[in-house]
Amino acid sequence: MIALLLALGSSLAYGCADFLGGLGARKAHVLRTVLVAAPASLAVELLLWPVLGASFSTAALGWGAASGVASAAAFALLYRTLAIGPMNVLSPVTALVSAALPVAVGLLQDEHLATAGLVGLPLALLAVVLVSAGHGAGSARPSRTALLLAFGAGAAIALQLVCLHQAPSGSGVAPLIVGRAVSSAVTLAAAGLLRRRLGPERPAYALSATAGVLDSLANLLFLLAARSGDLTVVAVITALYPAGTVLLARGVLAERIHRGQLVGLGTAAVAVSLLALT
Repeated sequence: MIALLLALGSSLAYGCADFLGGLGARKAHVLRTVLVAAPASLAVELLLWPVLGASFSTAALGWGAASGVASAAAFALLYRTLAIGPMNVLSPVTALVSAALPVAVGLLQDEHLATAGLVGLPLALLAVVLVSAGHGAGSARPSRTALLLAFGAGAAIALQLVCLHQAPSGSGVAPLIVGRAVSSAVTLAAAGLLRRRLGPERPAYALSATAGVLDSLANLLFLLAARSGDLTVVAVITALYPAGTVLLARGVLAERIHRGQLVGLGTAAVAVSLLALT
């Protein structure tokens, strides 16, 4: 039950962070948004160090650094995806990819899916097709570029979660600190190389920083949940995070989606729920 509650809390924090990060990326180049979000996340994790402790072993450093590289890619790809929109379609696509890959890793590590999981995976693929389809100019149909970015973001998120799960259970918040430090450095280097393409717009500092803080909280809750539960279960429960993003997108941005895409979103909810039952 503790692992379930932690995973659900992580899901809620990820959903809110994604919405705010997507809004921030609409106001300025995505790298400018990440340049604010990543250090804000690092600051939170450094504050948690004295409270939760940290053991910087070789394994913690290695898996933390790997998660940081994946995190930097996930930040940029996800915020760019949500900036293009529509959030309430692309966010579930990203979530399904980020859930399916950890399940595959869990299976390779001798975890076993029950019948519900064997049904849930095909349903997840069907949901991706449904939410990707639109009808007419007035529908909320994502572009091909947005879909590719969504798949890439999902893969990067999955890799980040898998790396955090592989870190030693006694390492405290060390993997989070190392990962965020690496992701901040990667983002800073990318911004330096692309500084002429960043444009003159200033980032939305409050939105971006809040997104970073929430993302850090989500990572912490996932790490604690993964240490007390199975990766296949915790990852797919965490993948419910689009619920928060979709609700905020509908309430704040008044985004609309086609009836067929609503069916796809419902199928996605069923698929993730079935996977969680495993």
